[in-house]
Amino acid sequence: MTESVVSSSGLAMPNAKKALNFSVKSWFVIALAGQWAFAFYILTIYLLTAIFGLNVTDFSPAPNLKSANDTVYWIYFAHTVPAIYLSLFGLFQLVPSIRAKYKSFHRWNGRVFLILGMTGALTGLFLQWSKGLETNTLASLGISVNGLLILVAGYFTWHYAVNKQIARHKRWAIHAFILVNGVWTFRLYLMGWYMVNQGPNGNTPNIDGPMDIFLSFACYLLPMTIAEMYFWIVKRRSNNKVWVGTLIMTTGAVISLIGVIAAVMVMWLPRIEKVLGAIY
Repeated sequence: MTESVVSSSGLAMPNAKKALNFSVKSWFVIALAGQWAFAFYILTIYLLTAIFGLNVTDFSPAPNLKSANDTVYWIYFAHTVPAIYLSLFGLFQLVPSIRAKYKSFHRWNGRVFLILGMTGALTGLFLQWSKGLETNTLASLGISVNGLLILVAGYFTWHYAVNKQIARHKRWAIHAFILVNGVWTFRLYLMGWYMVNQGPNGNTPNIDGPMDIFLSFACYLLPMTIAEMYFWIVKRRSNNKVWVGTLIMTTGAVISLIGVIAAVMVMWLPRIEKVLGAIY
């Protein structure tokens, strides 16, 4: 999605193209900052605690981890820790210059991303519905649909890559990226919603309020819809449509920015400080 928009002659005017490209690149920078912040958070909570001999269950956001049996405990870690890799390296798959100059890295990084993403989907579904760590609320349905769609998008991303159908591969790869990061986006939307409202509004402690349920679906359906609108707009030969696309992409970037700031300040930074305080 970071490629240049429409080309040339009487199609979209240069200013419209530049604005759309700027909005896409702005979203990319915001997402990268949020992804790396999340990776550092996971690294701190689950790896630094182990390295320094701390009890990870004292810092984990999963409330029932202390009482989990060994199977659920290790599946939870298998679900959570790979998010470090996914968050650090996933966005590189979307950068055209990296795809062009470092083809081997793109292929292998893509394979690892899909494997870890699909494994995360399966372990997440297990945790949601096995009476493991998660409560089976209505919000779990949204997250479960997310997990199932990861498997679908992962398959088609791989299928079209193997069959050299690059345009379809790129399209499915973007949807796979969005879906793999669905729970990350849910955190951004939820914390952003809290920040805008100065507290919960339509939310419950059990995450089954009307806004919780809405966000559990919106965290992947909204970005996927924006992506599809982008794909549609870049094929249009209309200056006005490109400006509409710019407005949509800018709105998405602003929502992401609010979510990243809120998640860092409200959710991630306090736990990171708690771990570092215990270490030092």
